[in-house]
Amino acid sequence: MDGLLIGRFQPFHLGHLDAVLFGLSRTENLFICIGSSNKSNESRNPFSAKERREMITSSIDPAMSDRIKIFDIPDVGDHEKWTFEIDKTVPKYDVVFTNDEFTETLFKKHGMNVIPVVLKDREKFSGTNIRELIAGDKNWQDLVPDGTKKAVSERLFSKAIERRTGSGNHSSSGTTAAGLPRKSSEANAST
Repeated sequence: MDGLLIGRFQPFHLGHLDAVLFGLSRTENLFICIGSSNKSNESRNPFSAKERREMITSSIDPAMSDRIKIFDIPDVGDHEKWTFEIDKTVPKYDVVFTNDEFTETLFKKHGMNVIPVVLKDREKFSGTNIRELIAGDKNWQDLVPDGTKKAVSERLFSKAIERRTGSGNHSSSGTTAAGLPRKSSEANAST
């Protein structure tokens, strides 16, 4: 039996890793879909699909990596078309793992078996919280697997800072000191 797990993974954190392990414990193969793959450099979606893929693959035990396939799923602006877009991109799957009620509704309407993923401490292990901690230069490292920690610390932030500022001066740029895009209100306040 093959399963499907969809997320934005902005960034891939320990809650996501638990969801992956949960899915793998119930299926032969797990297809991981990087949602909003066409979005990056935004406060809600700072990381590119390529960066998120790196976070996921470097966080998964190599012994399990042959059971996982990762697919990019762009936003299409129409929820009904979104599930069909997934079906065009991903091989046949038997079950969908999600904790999102809307995703559950869409796939049940589509005739799929949906298994809820129980998330631990949702407030703490959320992409929003982690992005805010990173932007605020607070401890986020304990909330992500080593692969994400390494990808963010060593590559992603330095590349993002160089790419976005070219100078290292963040006070007048559209990014925070951590290289994440500022929220609209922060960007306006800094200019």
